Amino acid sequence: MKDAALTFPTTDDRGLPVEFVGKRGALFWLALKTGFLTVITFGFYRFWMKTRLRRWFWSAIRPGGHPMEYVGDPFEKLLGFFIAVVILTFYIGIINLVLMFVSFSVFSSASAGYLASFAGVIPLWFYARYRARRYVLARTRWRGVRFGLEKGAWGYAWRALVHWAVTILTIGLLWPRMTFFLEKYITDRTYFGSMRLHQGGHWAMLYRAAIPFILSILILGAGAVWLFWWDPVVVSSDVTIEGISRSFDEMMNGGEPAFPVVGMERLLIFPLGLAGLLYGAIHYRFVSKRLMANHKTAEGITVSSHLSGPRVVSIYVLGSFIAYLFLMLGIMGLVVLAVVNLGPSSIMGIETGQYGLGFDIPRAVWLMLLASVYLTVFLMWNVLYSTFVTFPLMRHMAKTLSLPQRYGLQSISQRDRDSFAEAEGFAEALDLGAAI
Repeated sequence: MKDAALTFPTTDDRGLPVEFVGKRGALFWLALKTGFLTVITFGFYRFWMKTRLRRWFWSAIRPGGHPMEYVGDPFEKLLGFFIAVVILTFYIGIINLVLMFVSFSVFSSASAGYLASFAGVIPLWFYARYRARRYVLARTRWRGVRFGLEKGAWGYAWRALVHWAVTILTIGLLWPRMTFFLEKYITDRTYFGSMRLHQGGHWAMLYRAAIPFILSILILGAGAVWLFWWDPVVVSSDVTIEGISRSFDEMMNGGEPAFPVVGMERLLIFPLGLAGLLYGAIHYRFVSKRLMANHKTAEGITVSSHLSGPRVVSIYVLGSFIAYLFLMLGIMGLVVLAVVNLGPSSIMGIETGQYGLGFDIPRAVWLMLLASVYLTVFLMWNVLYSTFVTFPLMRHMAKTLSLPQRYGLQSISQRDRDSFAEAEGFAEALDLGAAI
């Protein structure tokens, strides 16, 4: 009977569904607690915080009712971070010393050395991204079977550099090509147990995901031609920056503009176009993932995603608005406290002779209060972002995913555990590992 099941695969419309059972309130308190511990330990607890959050998210995702498992070790992350910092310090220090010597010797300036130094870190950035994904997959299990990713970080890094160069030279026209082939490089080296995944499809299919972004660019371009050449808003043959500034000031004061202006309301096309660009960028990022997910296969396994682009954009916009509104209000409150404590000179950066309001509070207490508010603001921003952006995004992606063909799961065997000396250390050291 088992052989018959393998010989005659079964497929249904819904397939093996993926459930998401996590609650927003539980995540909020977990993120708040672990974030607070990270703050009071000066960032040392961040490795434990990330591990606990991943375990929470992984266990909430349940394909076929069986929870995912994350078995990463925070001590492993901590040790990997220290190893990566030592390696990067040596690498960047030596390379920068050589580059600065060459820059001063050849160009008599440090500018070329700084530029070359920045360019030298870019391959490490791509290398760290691949290594971080390999570590996360290696520490992820489902029904006791490990995921895995083959070695190939440097191969990914040089391919990413080439694709980025081609994309820049074509003014972004081949961005979908870069997206597809970099994801294909990773997917074709990904395993679930003994079964290897394959990325099918063609890179041109991703242009469908880029339609809102392309339309927004066309609208902005057409608007610029219309308002500044075909039917100009400012009717004058002698337009200068100073004149435009003076005209704007006069209009703000209720006077007449210095230049004849026709149809000022048409300028609304630019903020609308920029909003369209934002929508298009988010839409492309996630809808391209859906299109590629629908072409991911393994022997006897297919993937189906029904992710909604508008739904993802609404999550991003609303969640980011909540998180960044709190961040802005918190920074404004911090500025007010600084002015009350230290006076306007603390904000303006000059000595005005004006100091705080004279509250009878020791200066050390004020400084501790300011530091506490500063850390609390960014702690709450991270908690709100995890609660209102990361949580609904992962829930939506999980609930819209299924495995229509799954008979190949019966033939999967366990794979060996991958060992990592530096874990996600490079991603942490280059600040690429802050996300879940």
